Amino acid sequence: MPKSSRPPGRSRKVTLRDVADTAGVSISTASLVFSGRGPVAAATADKVRTAAQSLGYAGPDPLASSLRQGRSGTVAVIVEDRLLHAFRDPFALTVLDGLAQELDAMGQSMLLIADPGGEEQANPLAGHALDAAVFPLCGRTDSPFVEHLLARDIPMVGAGSPRDDRVSHVLVDERGASRAATEHLLDLGHTRVAHVLMPLGPRHSTRAVAPGDATVELERAAYPDARDRTLGFLDAAPDGRLVETAEADVAEGERAGRLLLDVPPGQRPTGIVAQSDLLAAGVIRAAEALRLDVPDDVSVVGFDGVELPWLDHRLTTIVQPGEPKGRLLGQLARDALAGEPTRDVPLEVTLRVGSTTAPPP
Repeated sequence: MPKSSRPPGRSRKVTLRDVADTAGVSISTASLVFSGRGPVAAATADKVRTAAQSLGYAGPDPLASSLRQGRSGTVAVIVEDRLLHAFRDPFALTVLDGLAQELDAMGQSMLLIADPGGEEQANPLAGHALDAAVFPLCGRTDSPFVEHLLARDIPMVGAGSPRDDRVSHVLVDERGASRAATEHLLDLGHTRVAHVLMPLGPRHSTRAVAPGDATVELERAAYPDARDRTLGFLDAAPDGRLVETAEADVAEGERAGRLLLDVPPGQRPTGIVAQSDLLAAGVIRAAEALRLDVPDDVSVVGFDGVELPWLDHRLTTIVQPGEPKGRLLGQLARDALAGEPTRDVPLEVTLRVGSTTAPPP
């Protein structure tokens, strides 16, 4: 079957007018069929699609459409580090899913951009036409992309970073939430508590942070969410132990857990607050490998509230709703594209008590 039954001798490009004329409808009706943005009778839509197929018409030129509207139809979604890490993180996926739903409803495409963080890297945004930019995950305090996007008059929204007055954010009270998680352990009677941190700065091996170094480490932290969650822990437990991980994943959480738990019982923390659910899951793995019971020997609290069906516990955690967070980011982008003034929007988080916390042994 031939791909097209275009009339012989036709050399010019088939247009939407040709389709409309062949189907016997107006151009506006044919346009509605292709855009899906208006009510068209099913029989009429079938006539338009049949005419398009007979003429070999694939649809309106998106470039021409964007030029008419003065927009590209594309929003850059800038993800910290490699995309591999984001797609391994169930919380990151829920945020991206919520954002994608909002962008799709707006008729905007999502262009995923990985920001590896190297100063000598070529700017991956330079070659793309963009309507807006979203920083959906907590990245570095400063981003080299901000000035580039501002110079192009492209609106930006974020989830707490980059920290810039010209970027509107969906904000979580990271410090208050981490303090609440720590106070939950203290209220249960724990006195020896520890904190497992996401990376504060450039990647290095998972390590204990000496008490005397904590102030300096936090002052020069590159990641505001990790810094603020640490400050919240220290607000409640100023003498608590700190272990910073190389990556916020299960494997590094397990390494951190072993550093804290593979010690004589009298030196072992009885309660651990982790800065993500994946880190918390790693701490639980470490405890189980050391034949320690959770929560009878050690209580563990996470942060995010993601579903971890492979974990044999319902984690006590700070629930940060990922999909609603992504939707709020999309709504901020929509308002910015509409020329409306935008402001920071708070996102409420709550402590969910599960089966991983109990009074100390």
